Amino acid sequence: MVHLTKIPHDSEVNDLPEAVKKLGLQLNNDDDSFTTSVYGSKFAAEDLPKHEMPENEMPKEIAYRMIKDELSLDGNPMLNLASFVTTYMEEEAEKLMTESFSKNFIDYEEYPQSADIQNRCVSMIGRLFHAPSDGEGAVGTSCVGSSEAIMLAVLAMKRRWKNKRIADGKSAEHPNIIMSSAVQVCWEKATRYFEIDEKLVYCTPERFVIDPEQTVDLVDENTIGICVILGTTYTGEYEDVKGVNDLLIQRGIDVPIHVDAASGGFVAPFVVPEMEWDFRCEKVVSINVSGHKYGLVYPGVGWVIWRDAKFLPQELVFNINYLGADQSSFTLNFSKGASQVIGQYYQLIRLGKKGYRAIMSNLTRTADYLSDALTALGFVIMSKKSGEGLPLVAFRLAAPADPDAEERNYDEFALAHRLRARGWVVPAYTMAPHTGELKMLRVVVREDFSKNRCDALITDIRYCQQLLEQLDKDSIHKQEEFIRKHSMNSDQAKHNHPRFRKEKHSIQGKHGKTHSIC
Repeated sequence: MVHLTKIPHDSEVNDLPEAVKKLGLQLNNDDDSFTTSVYGSKFAAEDLPKHEMPENEMPKEIAYRMIKDELSLDGNPMLNLASFVTTYMEEEAEKLMTESFSKNFIDYEEYPQSADIQNRCVSMIGRLFHAPSDGEGAVGTSCVGSSEAIMLAVLAMKRRWKNKRIADGKSAEHPNIIMSSAVQVCWEKATRYFEIDEKLVYCTPERFVIDPEQTVDLVDENTIGICVILGTTYTGEYEDVKGVNDLLIQRGIDVPIHVDAASGGFVAPFVVPEMEWDFRCEKVVSINVSGHKYGLVYPGVGWVIWRDAKFLPQELVFNINYLGADQSSFTLNFSKGASQVIGQYYQLIRLGKKGYRAIMSNLTRTADYLSDALTALGFVIMSKKSGEGLPLVAFRLAAPADPDAEERNYDEFALAHRLRARGWVVPAYTMAPHTGELKMLRVVVREDFSKNRCDALITDIRYCQQLLEQLDKDSIHKQEEFIRKHSMNSDQAKHNHPRFRKEKHSIQGKHGKTHSIC
């Protein structure tokens, strides 16, 4: 996700205290000979440029060290249990990707092999999703991530619906799409950007995915499609694609399904291969998947596959001869590097189905182990086990067994903040609307989250619980305020323009649901 950034006024550029600004020292100002260390150069005693491009250059070694030192203040990716995004790849994969940084993937004439590698990935992923070989043939493309893939799929569904409405002499105004209230924010962006009405299937305190019957009941003549999620962002549960598919067939309704398999597309085929969620369901016309999640590639690469070329309207595809060779293009951007696609191809042929199955099986075992441990600590588990969902654990604090017992002094957010002080990023969220404002924590089990690290997390969760249980409500409140003001990066962020803070038009803005990290 890219952030909107405010360009500061001149008065905001120098944010040092007035007393410090007035200080003046007469120290050595000799020109650097650059024979000393980086920290003996004049640049180590100056502010790094932040708002305006500097007039003069600096040596490459110093530029590298200064920026590296800045980045050392970032968190440790391996302890970031909020994100699905890959944080480990083998050195050989990294080397291949580094060697391809300079390749513009879109330039087919100059880099035909890189383009062919994308085609191989599309074919492998399409076959993994049981793309049919009859008709005009399945088609797909690489994207920057699942957000772009979803935008393309929504555009295709909207245009097909519009073309059919116009051909039938009917109004093409007010298209709508049906989706869960727990969708990732990119779905809200797609509906807003492409002027599509949202029809939400709300979660409940007991059900965190769509109900197939409620979903199909919402279909009307303006419905362009139904979004079904293979692994929801909050609890990781797989929504019932086959249930929605069968109901559409049973009722004779001609509405397509798009499966958002951003996280589950590289898990379900290896852990629950018999589950029908993909192109084996005839109403599924398109599927997106993130290569940079359980596809095991660094960000950002995603994929979108259509079951047949007829589901991708021809007027959305452009034939271009911009750089010397005819090619068909259906993307939201143009130039992009080839590295991530090459990284995906490396993983597909390096690991094969056996390798992916071994990794996903280990992740599932670790998630089940963590789930059992948290149950033993008294937490309520909200996610599924044994491969019925993504390898993650969603959990919340249990309500007191005695209704007359004194209320707990801390909540899930306080526990998340204490874990942050121990180095772990375990996010707390407010669930989707109509769930009684449930709060929850979520741990994403990625490839580099070993059982040993899992044990360390369990120990720290128990330690933080014991610490919070010893504090009274007022002490916890004061700590929370201090953490929000001085430790939470989001509260210290200065890049947000005041005009765009605290929006009220999204599901989060209207209902208080937290847009969870992917």
